[in-house]
Amino acid sequence: MARAGLTTERLIRAGAELADEVGFEHVTISALARRFGVKVASLYSHVKSSQDLKTGIALLALEELADRVADALAGRAGKDALAAFAAAYRDYAREHPGRYAAARFRLDPETAAASAGVRHAQMTRAILRGYDIAEPDQTHAVRMLGSAFHGYVDLELSGGFSHTPVDTDESWSWMVDSLDTLLRNPTTP
Repeated sequence: MARAGLTTERLIRAGAELADEVGFEHVTISALARRFGVKVASLYSHVKSSQDLKTGIALLALEELADRVADALAGRAGKDALAAFAAAYRDYAREHPGRYAAARFRLDPETAAASAGVRHAQMTRAILRGYDIAEPDQTHAVRMLGSAFHGYVDLELSGGFSHTPVDTDESWSWMVDSLDTLLRNPTTP
């Protein structure tokens, strides 16, 4: 493939595809150069380092996930919004496991503040407004939902639930129903 077609955006998208194929932790500039049939040095005018490449993939993943969740939430409220948010999150992770891992990549504070990660928090808080949860409980609830969804998806993707005959979709629905019940009837310790 000719070098003339290389751009930062194209390399980041190819890196995201590679992440889905081999795992985000295995994405390197060398692996990307092999994918394009070019020397590693050819990529450095577009990405400064593996860190720069991984940051770009993380930002892309956060944007894609935020767009998917926003589409799923449109016109929904309450439990419907919670279930749509959860399903969009889980479906994205299943379809794009490498990008999903990239969305968890640690960004510097300035990059994180300018990323679609902010939209994720805003959408979660919008769902919680439907449950009439005020601060500081709202922040606790944002963290709880993120932890529950990420923990479940991470365990599911790593095969952590493959040892039991109970369907993972049933467990997922049970968890979302339980979270809805908890959010409608919060208790303070």
